[in-house]
Amino acid sequence: MIVDKLMNANQYSMLNENLKKGFDFLLNSNLENLKEGKHTILGDDIFALVQTLTTKQESEKKWEKHKKYIDIQCIIKGTERFGYGFLEDFKKVIVPYDDKKDIEFLDGDKFNFLNLKKGEFVVFYPDDIHAPMLSVEDDIEIKKVIVKVRI
Repeated sequence: MIVDKLMNANQYSMLNENLKKGFDFLLNSNLENLKEGKHTILGDDIFALVQTLTTKQESEKKWEKHKKYIDIQCIIKGTERFGYGFLEDFKKVIVPYDDKKDIEFLDGDKFNFLNLKKGEFVVFYPDDIHAPMLSVEDDIEIKKVIVKVRI
């Protein structure tokens, strides 16, 4: 997991060529004017999902993980809270892995939270357990982009 401001994204580009392309998309796009939906960057290997959604309370959190894609989640508008934890603390499978959607839902009892605001991002690698779309206080509308980068 990596957490930082988008203006610092170039320092992570050397980790993986596809991550670099994902960060380049974020750095070179007018994020506030991106239309909702899927934006292809490099076929199914790298694409962005732009979403406007309403955050939810912690009691509604769903812990997820992926196998095929890295998530770069960047906040465009609002503040979003994320839960995160370590795989070894999430042994109970709630919904088995769906290969088509690249997602599995788990449950565990050891976790932390972080809050991100406009211009900040988090990178979740496969097996990084996370619960997105949470409210910091009240439920609010946010806009975000998730860049999916195939491993």
